Amino acid sequence: MITDTEALRSFCLKCADHPFVTIDTEFHRERTYYSQLCLVQIAHPGDTDDSAVLVDALSPDLDLEPLYELFRNKDVVKVFHAARQDLEIFFVEAETFPEPFFDTQVAAMVCGFGEQVGYETLVRKICRASLDKSSRFTDWKQRPLTAKQQAYALADVTHLRDIYLHLKGELDKSGRASWVEEELGVLLNPQTYIVEPDQAWRRIKLRNTNRQFLAIVRELAKLREELAKERDVPRSRIIKDDALLEIAGSKPKDVHALGKSRLLMREGRRGDLADALLAAIARGVNSPPEDGPEVQSVASRKPGNEGLCELLRVLLKAKAEDAGVAQKLIATSSELDLLAGDVGQDLPALKGWRYEVFGKDAQRLMAGEVALSADGSKVKIVEIV
Repeated sequence: MITDTEALRSFCLKCADHPFVTIDTEFHRERTYYSQLCLVQIAHPGDTDDSAVLVDALSPDLDLEPLYELFRNKDVVKVFHAARQDLEIFFVEAETFPEPFFDTQVAAMVCGFGEQVGYETLVRKICRASLDKSSRFTDWKQRPLTAKQQAYALADVTHLRDIYLHLKGELDKSGRASWVEEELGVLLNPQTYIVEPDQAWRRIKLRNTNRQFLAIVRELAKLREELAKERDVPRSRIIKDDALLEIAGSKPKDVHALGKSRLLMREGRRGDLADALLAAIARGVNSPPEDGPEVQSVASRKPGNEGLCELLRVLLKAKAEDAGVAQKLIATSSELDLLAGDVGQDLPALKGWRYEVFGKDAQRLMAGEVALSADGSKVKIVEIV
């Protein structure tokens, strides 16, 4: 276990002599707005005992700058699995992204392993090994870590070396490395991790698209985001989504009416938080209609497109199977709805490799130039003459 900066610098210098390293993190976020980094696992190629280490991010004698120097080393690929939360931690901590960067979950989706495939599945299918998951729910803030916990953490980067080499080989053979790079660009975009309070309402699942209702949701979500950041607590500690939507619908005007909410926690029914919630509701109610947020409603789409949506889903499934790519990586269900409603002309499915795999034929299907037909157990595209 590395607990001081010099030891970390020494190991990172060894890593710099290799073409890639594998990295994972363990963190704690149950009671905070920002993730608290507890442990960093790093491994470089090799079978020696010292090729993989644990870095105690909670040690008072440790500064992670040597790791960030390695992140900036363009000669070493930094390999993660399902890296979004890891990258968010490093971006918040040091505004630093690892480059070049590789995510084995994204690569596995391109290589036909299914949608959002887990690390354990890749270990089993590629490495022909199994993982001991008994330490999965460890409190990583506790010290000292047991030998079993340390072995569990190290396994997240040791098997990752073989997984990376296998997937990289598959991508090189298929010529699809650029497909993965396109996806990784999103993960390396700072905007992926910055939540502007004014836009926080977009994270909430909405069914009501009334302008005034949305304006109230926007103001409540903005307040929640600002207070959660300020107090460094989870958003749900301020107000949960279901309670937020409930009071946005009921529009209480005073503390008495606010207290009738079934879902609002006790803290939100009185004191400064209650006053802030009521003020946010009032701002939403009084917001001019033209300033209200707007979402694409089902009613505004072209009538009778439900059947077209289903056809696009069938086409997507067929195309994904032919290409050996996870469907969700090509287009999501909501994107298909927008495409069918003729309001999705700027969708990813109509650009780059997705257009070649799916988008081109999707447009032809919607234009009536092709049809879908059964060919045994498969779906084929038929030209309409």
